[in-house]
Amino acid sequence: MSEMVEAPEHCPGTGTELSGKADACQGCPNQKICEAAGPAPPDPDIKIIAERLAEVKHKVLVLSGKGGVGKSTVTSNLARCIATRPDLNVGILDIDICGPSQPRILGVEGEGVHQSGSGWSPVFIDDNLSVMSAGFLLPSPDAAVIWRGPKKNGLIKQLLRDVDWGGLDILLVDTPPGTSDEHLSIVQYMAEAKLDGAVIVTTPQEISLQDVRKEINFCRKVNLPILGIIENMSMFTCPKCNVSSVILPSSSGGADKLTESTGVPLLGRLPLDPVVGQSCDEGTSLFAEFPDSRVAREYVNITQTLASAIKL
Repeated sequence: MSEMVEAPEHCPGTGTELSGKADACQGCPNQKICEAAGPAPPDPDIKIIAERLAEVKHKVLVLSGKGGVGKSTVTSNLARCIATRPDLNVGILDIDICGPSQPRILGVEGEGVHQSGSGWSPVFIDDNLSVMSAGFLLPSPDAAVIWRGPKKNGLIKQLLRDVDWGGLDILLVDTPPGTSDEHLSIVQYMAEAKLDGAVIVTTPQEISLQDVRKEINFCRKVNLPILGIIENMSMFTCPKCNVSSVILPSSSGGADKLTESTGVPLLGRLPLDPVVGQSCDEGTSLFAEFPDSRVAREYVNITQTLASAIKL
């Protein structure tokens, strides 16, 4: 088996005007192939998606380098927290095709998607909070999505193009973990939709932070602004005595060191609190059931910082 050759650091990728012609292409074994292919024709759906999302004032991607850091939980709770302001209309788009968690977290599992002349209608949790998820399109919550990249990307495009959100103040997009084909697609499809940027979720330990560094590099390579980092499960808060202790030690300095070395701001730290898991499993609002909990107060601080950053 031949050894895999990594792309040059400043590779322009395929299907661009510079493919095979840039300085970084010199000496690459794929140079002639990329140059011969030429630039890809513009995707007409990109303009349609921009028109569809024209009434959505702010669009924010929620990313994570590694799975299991609580990205979907953070997305839903950020949305619920913002929606505690009755003057704001909030939407969640769940494009984690293989692990769509939002229907369960938001208490709308089993709901169907309704279609009208203007497109698919999102499912409403509250008067000012709605969600659209790939999970609504599966035959059951236990159904596995065994799709290759093109089919997954086709569904992502359809969710962006065909959902009738109406007027939203903010749309939070729950993405799959990592820096895969789906992430390139979502950035490409929303190229003209004026993305505000991305929020990256991590946990304190180095095994998660090393993947966040890759996520940061990805965002910079595709010119996606990074609004900040949220350190989830930063400490454990005892539900009895309210004393905090570290469960996931930050051997390399945690989010503090990461923000210092990368220049990406830290939006806040979220404690590991059992009430979060309880509210997600039951599909209830953390801010209605446990408004005085430490984690709920920290979400309020984070959403205020985020709102200030995007001028929400």
